[in-house]
Amino acid sequence: MIEIGEYTATLRREKPLVANITNDVAMNQTANALLAIGASPVMFRAADEAQAVAMAASSLVVNIGTLDNNQLDAIPLAVRVMNRRQRPVVFDPVGAGFTPYRDKACLRILTDNRIDIIKGNASEILAIASRHCLDLPGSAETVTKGVDTTARTEAALEAAQKIAEKLSCVVAISGATDIITDGKKVERINISTPMMESVTAMGCTASAIVAAYAAVVPDLFLAATAGMTAMSIAGRKAAETAQGPGSFAVAFIDNIFVLGEFSKFTV
Repeated sequence: MIEIGEYTATLRREKPLVANITNDVAMNQTANALLAIGASPVMFRAADEAQAVAMAASSLVVNIGTLDNNQLDAIPLAVRVMNRRQRPVVFDPVGAGFTPYRDKACLRILTDNRIDIIKGNASEILAIASRHCLDLPGSAETVTKGVDTTARTEAALEAAQKIAEKLSCVVAISGATDIITDGKKVERINISTPMMESVTAMGCTASAIVAAYAAVVPDLFLAATAGMTAMSIAGRKAAETAQGPGSFAVAFIDNIFVLGEFSKFTV
């Protein structure tokens, strides 16, 4: 039983500043979702302000959906400040396994910095496992279809557990069934809706919502589970009234806003 109401009340009381180095496509949706959940969003990409933003942030999202060299310069500067301040960093390896450029960026980010939570789809998690030489059967053959997954979440569970153990982090796999693991504990969330796959930036939004909870919930496994559960609850409620992807996107923000009404939800 995840007590979303308790965590959400804390989040809205503390109003954490969630800093985002993120996907250009996702900025508007992510910022609106963070405001609706009760957090305060800030988006940036310039290396010149990375350290100053990180000094003020409660948590940081690193999302490589529209990766460029400016972001690659800013990421280590911001992450090192967050690491020094012992504030959580959420990494969304969008498109990992799709191009060598993204793969090299993922390897650099995960090798040179401490990442607290990795949130990706099944193909992205399998790709990371392959690049980190975890010797998982089939991981080297994983194909990412642009930024979409070609694998089911259960297929990436072993990879996620290995990554979590090796990097001492929490891994959240998004999909029809969301899976969260710290290498030992495993939580599954079976309340998603297919409509989410028809709206861009929902995965990126999930990473930001997870970061919002991570800013106020010290147990990062619980924070990631709460964030993914919040996404699923809002998505399921939005799908009940939406007539299509456009109305779903609006209804999703509305349901994130009223999330506190759903104080407990069985996962």
